[in-house]
Amino acid sequence: MMELLASVGCHFRVHSRSMWLWISLLLVLQYSKTVLSDSNYLIGLGSYDITGPAADVNMMGYANSEQTASGIHFRLRARSFIVAEPQGKRVVFVNLDACMASQLVTIKVLERLKARYGNLYTEQNVAISGIHTHAGPGGCLQYVVYIVTSLGFVRQSFDVLVDGIEKSIVQAHENLQPGSIFVNKGELLDAGVNRSPSAYLNNPASERSKYKYNVDKEMTLLKFVDDQWGPVGSFNWFATHGTSMSRTNSLISGDNKGAAARFMEDWFEQNGNRSTDGIPRRVSNIVSSSHHNHHELLELAASFQSSPGRPATRTSSTARRVRNALRQADKPGFVSAFCQTNCGDVSPNVLGAFCNDTGLPCDFNHSTCGGKNELCYGRGPGYPDEFESTRIIGERQFNKAVDLFNKASEQLKGTVDYRHTFLDFSQLEVTIPNSGGGSEVVKTCPAAMGFAFAAGTTDGPGAFDFKQGDNKGNPFWMLVRNLLKTPDKKQVDCQHPKPILLDTGEMKQPYDWAPSILPIQILRIGQLVILSVPGGWILTILFQVEFTTMSGRRLRDAVKTVLTSSGQGEFGSNIHVVIAGLTNTYSQYITTFEEYQVQRYEGASTLYGPHTLSAYIQEFQKLASSLIKGQPVEPGPQPPDLLNKQIGLLPPVVMDSTPLGINFGDVSSDVPANSTFKRGSTVTVVFWSACPRNDLMTEGTFSLVEILQGKDTWVPTYDDDDFCLRFTWSRPSKLSSQSQATIEWTIPPSASLGVYRIRHFGAAKRLLRSIQHFTGSSSAFVVA
Repeated sequence: MMELLASVGCHFRVHSRSMWLWISLLLVLQYSKTVLSDSNYLIGLGSYDITGPAADVNMMGYANSEQTASGIHFRLRARSFIVAEPQGKRVVFVNLDACMASQLVTIKVLERLKARYGNLYTEQNVAISGIHTHAGPGGCLQYVVYIVTSLGFVRQSFDVLVDGIEKSIVQAHENLQPGSIFVNKGELLDAGVNRSPSAYLNNPASERSKYKYNVDKEMTLLKFVDDQWGPVGSFNWFATHGTSMSRTNSLISGDNKGAAARFMEDWFEQNGNRSTDGIPRRVSNIVSSSHHNHHELLELAASFQSSPGRPATRTSSTARRVRNALRQADKPGFVSAFCQTNCGDVSPNVLGAFCNDTGLPCDFNHSTCGGKNELCYGRGPGYPDEFESTRIIGERQFNKAVDLFNKASEQLKGTVDYRHTFLDFSQLEVTIPNSGGGSEVVKTCPAAMGFAFAAGTTDGPGAFDFKQGDNKGNPFWMLVRNLLKTPDKKQVDCQHPKPILLDTGEMKQPYDWAPSILPIQILRIGQLVILSVPGGWILTILFQVEFTTMSGRRLRDAVKTVLTSSGQGEFGSNIHVVIAGLTNTYSQYITTFEEYQVQRYEGASTLYGPHTLSAYIQEFQKLASSLIKGQPVEPGPQPPDLLNKQIGLLPPVVMDSTPLGINFGDVSSDVPANSTFKRGSTVTVVFWSACPRNDLMTEGTFSLVEILQGKDTWVPTYDDDDFCLRFTWSRPSKLSSQSQATIEWTIPPSASLGVYRIRHFGAAKRLLRSIQHFTGSSSAFVVA
């Protein structure tokens, strides 16, 4: 009996221990679930096409009047996120595949949001930022100096931006659901170099010694996780210029950051959050590999000859878009944005700057070759192929972002807040330390551009005899300048040592040439306090200019000093400060005082004089202080709305035509009969076409690759959104009404074996008739 009792007791103790083990495990699991899904935010992301006119319009960035759009490398998008406290404040951040944000675009977007949502989204909590691609359509800014080369204002460029930004925000708003945000950061070493090292070296040695590199190498990433769907997006900030595509490129492109966003969105759609090797492609997820032998494939292909061009509906190209087939109707699509930060002196042309004639390095101080700037060009990692350089720099950012995304574990929690004000930078008083240990009050100046501005940079050199590092000017060009506006002595002294080439801040005809009233803005997304884990919070500093590396560092440090010395316990040492560049308005560059003295391109483009950075630091410190103390700030003077004053000289499309007996969409140059192409080779087809300005094919496509499924079903596989497919539009002369579209498909390594064809969509304008949409297709061919 005692043995039995002992046995029962032992059995009970075992089950008792087992029971408590299970109870403990359940408690741990429940607790873990609570921690992982304890989302204090509503999060929503959105994305919309902003590609714009792919013909005739001058591109924004290089100010090269000969660089006009003539096709699409890949489409541009506006990507947005909204973070809201369920019963509190909210913030909106929009990242544009565009050169920069536009003050006028921002004004009109906010007007639309007010009409739709009332005061939910305003200038206070909405930030619109550009990635700084130099391969997007221009003509959408409201100040004269930024639209001279585009023949003034281009309404089509402007409207597509306003529409796309609004629709991306509406998507994000409609996708708002409980979710969590994680932050991670790490170094990316091979995606940017300093293009003005001589100016950087003019900063104090003691300051430079604090940093390992002469450019910022850190990427900061936010990971958005929906409670129901899991990861739904990521936004990251990293400094490198959008100048992998050169000043002679004519295809619309998001450059390296737009490419990285494409790669990451495709990666997630195919792989979730698993790691990947190389650049992802979508086709393997759409169509299973064919098991036909090569002879059977050739027979199938031979039965599909090029089809004559035929009428199509407006929605035909939209319906055939590849991404439509990948999107679950009830699940938000994954949105990934690669945002810009303090890239002012950072070039993606990482091999360095060389003279095109000799192959030797350019002059260190002036970036010239034999005293001239025109031959000095930076070289990307894919030199001499700019498309390959774009891919490589994009892929490097993409790979780093995937790594940070997969390892992100630091969760953001707490308050959502913001501060915003407008300032008149043409006459801002700034208190700075003086040599005697005290302080003095100086002023910023009305905007002006220096001579070195016209010299351009090693990413895109200028013309004539301008050169970087010029602090004296040239008598001839001063004479030319004076025909427009002669700066007075007060302005010359204020801008010293910058020799003024264009006194833009004081030029008012036919309307303002440069901005004077600018916004500054801070967005705050929470603080992280989970048990005993060190807390952190992310603060986004938003600005409308291009900070150089050291000026960005000084601004971040100044804001951190305000936050960490505030005496408020929630602000510990683990603070993440991100600078988001080219936001809400554009006003060119900001250098340090020391860099300004050298007057390279960035210094010559620092509009408001040598104390511009000090002014920004002073005002951002005030903004940060008000954020900590919960105090409001004065809204400041409102910027002008110059829409009704805009002048546009770009001629409209009068008509399109084809040779007698030819239809729009007919094939002009087909693939060879019975042709087989290997992966890595390029397929080229030419169609009779019409001007792409007739219909921008927003959320649609001009070019399409289809694969044959079964005997007679064509399935879309690649379109305008793909890096491997290029659409080029051309006409024999500017006045010709006839034009052609060349579609080139470089077959990616992951393409399925099978029978393919290439299609083209377009819209023609007949004289005195409405727009007619059309489509055509090539003969079929085999990929084996």
